[in-house]
Amino acid sequence: MMPFLHRKTVRLALVLGASAATGLLLASWLLDRPGPTLPAAAVAAPAAATGAAAGTPPSPAAPAPAAAAGKPALTVAVTSPQREMLSSLITANGSIQAWEEASVGAEGSGWRLAEVRVQVGDSVRRGQVLARFDTRVAEADLAQLRAAVAEGEAAAAEAAANAKRARELQGSGALSAQQVTQYLTAERTAQARLEAQRAAVRAQELRLAQGQVLAPDDGVIAARGTAATVGAVVPPGQELFRLIRQGRLEWRAEVAAADLAALQPGQAVRVLPVGGDAVTGKVRRIAPTVDAATRNGLVYVDLPAGRGLRPGAFARGEFETGRSEAPTLPQTAVLLREGFSWVFVVGPDDRVRQTKVVTGRRSGDRVEIRTPLPADARVVLSGGGFLADGDLVRVSPVAPAAPAVPAGGAAARQGG
Repeated sequence: MMPFLHRKTVRLALVLGASAATGLLLASWLLDRPGPTLPAAAVAAPAAATGAAAGTPPSPAAPAPAAAAGKPALTVAVTSPQREMLSSLITANGSIQAWEEASVGAEGSGWRLAEVRVQVGDSVRRGQVLARFDTRVAEADLAQLRAAVAEGEAAAAEAAANAKRARELQGSGALSAQQVTQYLTAERTAQARLEAQRAAVRAQELRLAQGQVLAPDDGVIAARGTAATVGAVVPPGQELFRLIRQGRLEWRAEVAAADLAALQPGQAVRVLPVGGDAVTGKVRRIAPTVDAATRNGLVYVDLPAGRGLRPGAFARGEFETGRSEAPTLPQTAVLLREGFSWVFVVGPDDRVRQTKVVTGRRSGDRVEIRTPLPADARVVLSGGGFLADGDLVRVSPVAPAAPAVPAGGAAARQGG
């Protein structure tokens, strides 16, 4: 039978032993001691642990199990860089604004607003009546002036007849020279008075025409002033409506000064308004100055009508400046760590090497890789977040490559 040891005594011997040899000597001395015992084989494992703590190498008789380093950390799919045609784009942000606005107000003074015929959002035509004032007093004044014109015409006719007779009798001596002069002067005075009365009629007619507020151009009513209320007495010059001329809108893009040289009028722009569908606009003009605070310049882009766009809305856009071929990888193969882009390249020994790369333009689900990589490089397609540099992996059968997204997709300029 296997000899036995006193439990407490063996525990004390193992604690007091400074090395594995000391512990074994104490244990052997205690073999003949009587008392509660435990199998001697139980002493070997603690003694071996004590020897390992003291720096004694493990006995070759007890070999360690197989190292786990030879087991693959992950089964991965791989891909290789593919060359594709990518668009070079300049991205910018800005707001949608009216191309031009017209302020429509009251021209007459002291009139009461009798009717408002349009509301915000209504489309109007040039010359359409937007509002009407109460012009009954002005109409009465006009009738009075027209009566004065009729009276002036009669007086002018009488003066003209008297002047004619005076001219006929001027040589006969029947009238003195003074009387002849008086008749001729009366004729001219009556005619001048008639012209003044006619001018007053024309002025009153113009003033009466101001009793109707007309649209100065085709467009859309963008705002209605607080004075545009039935019954209000509107002072002259008070704005009643604000009109978006011809319903035209534009996108005012804020472009970095360094990118302005690559843009030109007539260039197509893809504009993406917030909460709406993308629309295609056209560069109308580029501002000649750059903001000193932001170092951005304004680019005015005409937008198509009738697309549900609203002035004041935010939008971002893309200016295409050219196309070129470049190597790309799926976005799932590029891992972002600590502000840098990385890919895992599988070596001949099926161990991954973490490689830092510089990314560029994007097209659909692919991204340009500006760091040179071998054309046949095996890059981990996905799951890089679970890998570390030097990990052993198992490469799964190569899956067919996903179809390339057309180069007209959203490719954005990005620094690596």
